[in-house]
Amino acid sequence: MSGRLSGILVGLLAVVFIGLQVVYVVPETHRAVKLRFGELVESGIQPGLHVRVPVMHEIKQFDVRVLAMDFPTKTYLTNEKKPLSVDAYATWQIVDVAKYYRTTTGDERKAMLLLESRIDNGLRDQFGKRTMHEVVAGQREELMVELTQSMDRIAQDEFGIKIIDIRVKAIDLPPKVSDSVYRRMESERHKEAQERRSKGEQLAEGIRADADRQARIIIAEATRDAEKIRGEGDAVAAQIYADAFSRDQEFYRFYRSLSAYEKAFSGKDDLLVLEPDSDFLSYLKDRDGK
Repeated sequence: MSGRLSGILVGLLAVVFIGLQVVYVVPETHRAVKLRFGELVESGIQPGLHVRVPVMHEIKQFDVRVLAMDFPTKTYLTNEKKPLSVDAYATWQIVDVAKYYRTTTGDERKAMLLLESRIDNGLRDQFGKRTMHEVVAGQREELMVELTQSMDRIAQDEFGIKIIDIRVKAIDLPPKVSDSVYRRMESERHKEAQERRSKGEQLAEGIRADADRQARIIIAEATRDAEKIRGEGDAVAAQIYADAFSRDQEFYRFYRSLSAYEKAFSGKDDLLVLEPDSDFLSYLKDRDGK
């Protein structure tokens, strides 16, 4: 009984083993090709469960999802013969598995090297017919679109690969060139700054000269007006004094003498040397000033 059970188990294992050799599964994210003794006999095998003849058939599966690849930084010349260091990447997808297998034998690394070579030539051509300003700012988007479209046609025709997008991540000047450019830019900025300072100083001198001229005019006009007003005031005061003097000459003389005393003796250290009979002391000796 145990021998019969062992035989059944061996038979089941053999069936399972043969089944695994005959049946294969293609995942949803992949497509497959079938080879018969190394010769391609079927391509574009869709996801699902399939059968094959062991030993005779070999199945190759390829990832058909969108893949990305970075390119090493390379230097390209613009039409002005100015070098630029360019860092780029591309996204691609297998659309024809039969053509892809024939050109790359299913080796993804080989496919990426072929794409890199074609895109490198495309970038060189695109940069070579544009100026530095155009590739950096002016026509950068146009360059990427044109390059993607041309590389997509080549990749589909030659490798069965669709180029979805090519993008430039960074554009820089090579170190030696950037140093000289930065020095030239610095020199130009210093020159421009000096010119602006000179113009500013010239403008400031003009503004100061005009301000001084206007100040002198204003002061002269103010002095003239002040003298005029002062003259008019003196005339009015003289008229008032004259009117007061004509009304009471004695009071006017008394008032003037008191004002003179107040001014003469305003300080503690004031000293006057006068004759006793001086007219200046007349109101100190006599209230009537006699």
